[in-house]
Amino acid sequence: MMSDANMRRRSRAVHERMVGTTKDMRHDDPSVEIGLNAAIVAVIDDAPVVLVINDESNDGDSLPFGRFSPLDHQTLEIGLRSWVEEQTNLGLGYVEQLYTFADRGRHAVPDLKDPHVVSIGYLALTNADKAETMQRGTWRSWYQFFPWEDWRKGTPKILEQEIAPRLKQWAETHAGHSKPSQSLPTLERIRMCFGLDGATWDEEKVLERYELLYEAGLVEEANRDEREAASQWERSDRFGKQMQFDHRRILATAISRVRAKIKYRPVIFELMQEEFTLFELQKTVEAILGPHLHKQNFRRLVESAGLVEPTGEVRTRTGGRPAKLYRFRRNVLLERPAPGVRVKHTRS
Repeated sequence: MMSDANMRRRSRAVHERMVGTTKDMRHDDPSVEIGLNAAIVAVIDDAPVVLVINDESNDGDSLPFGRFSPLDHQTLEIGLRSWVEEQTNLGLGYVEQLYTFADRGRHAVPDLKDPHVVSIGYLALTNADKAETMQRGTWRSWYQFFPWEDWRKGTPKILEQEIAPRLKQWAETHAGHSKPSQSLPTLERIRMCFGLDGATWDEEKVLERYELLYEAGLVEEANRDEREAASQWERSDRFGKQMQFDHRRILATAISRVRAKIKYRPVIFELMQEEFTLFELQKTVEAILGPHLHKQNFRRLVESAGLVEPTGEVRTRTGGRPAKLYRFRRNVLLERPAPGVRVKHTRS
């Protein structure tokens, strides 16, 4: 049996080898920096908007971004709330962590001397009243970045007339080149993600649709990142407003999350004023999900789910009858484990 003294010497030797290896790795590898990206969402004039920063470059808008300081911030979320309020004077309400984005080459032109940035993405929801106090940044409709996601007036023309034909053209030339991790043929992936040829449109697959367009070279980020597929298209063939780095992917992740979340959690009310009409609530849900909803069906769904309660007040509308005002009924959180707006998309 090894003596205590020998065990200590062996442990010390192992530790010294590990320290030496760590020093060598520090010398050879770039450092890592933790960043916090925020997809801050509101609904203004019945349109879903996201807060973006524009540095007047040709690379497009960026999501708000700040560095996490372990000396100044006790938690990641505290760090996020702190620098967002400092930079924009916008106090965040609902905040939820999305995903960690750490792929090598996230920045189009990486500098090996700079630290590798690992970004932790967040979804934040705020209402239009709070949004009016913002000092920096611009609100843009998220449909500027993802025009194929807007189904409020039926099937988007850009999807039928432009995106679908180009994706099918790419799939034909791409046949047999699917990645091993992809169990479905490329054309079947396109059909399922974009609801083509009789398939059902799933409003939650925002990220999958964007990544397919990136893979096919049909977004400007793919051209900027020098993806081979992008070389076959003209600039006019690429869709949606580009964003810096991988920020459009982060935004797609946020849209997917909030579209799913409102069906089983009452987060839609984070986007509403304290008092609202059912019509205003319907327009907000439509803005987030994309499709137009049947008025009477929506009202029955919301009232039967016990999500709202009347305030006893009315709001006078020009040229119409006064509309009853409602508020979120918070007791529903105690009554059911998943109180959300469970609407279903119907193809127009």
